[in-house]
Amino acid sequence: MKVLISMTADKIVSTILIVLIILGVSAVIYIVFNPQPKEGFTELYILGENGKAGNYPINMSAGETGKVTVGIVNHEYNKTSYKLLVKSGNKTLYQKSNVTLQPNGEIEIPVEFSLTKTGNSTVEFLLYKVPDEIKVYRSVYLTVNIS
Repeated sequence: MKVLISMTADKIVSTILIVLIILGVSAVIYIVFNPQPKEGFTELYILGENGKAGNYPINMSAGETGKVTVGIVNHEYNKTSYKLLVKSGNKTLYQKSNVTLQPNGEIEIPVEFSLTKTGNSTVEFLLYKVPDEIKVYRSVYLTVNIS
């Protein structure tokens, strides 16, 4: 009788293990062939003199022209349109509408700006997704000392 119960228990445990292995293999196959969609994003960056991440125009004289390069890279997995707005306070220093990029497309835009108010000023580089031009999608800030 003990042998019969032992064999039945072994069969039950073996069956459970086989079912769990089949479920595990099925789950792995499902995940491999049905991956989760990746989340898209957009890169926004500024480069200073000579196209380097540095040498930004952070010390300028009033009325002097500052020059930077604004980079936009589309990782949205769809063709996407953007609007770039450069501001200091309530003053618009530069604007470029209808920047349309294919997936993985990128653009570098030379931007010149001039500030006249002495002291520290913040230059805001604001990127909007078109047609939603109310909510800022990405932003970069540069603090400039004007003498």
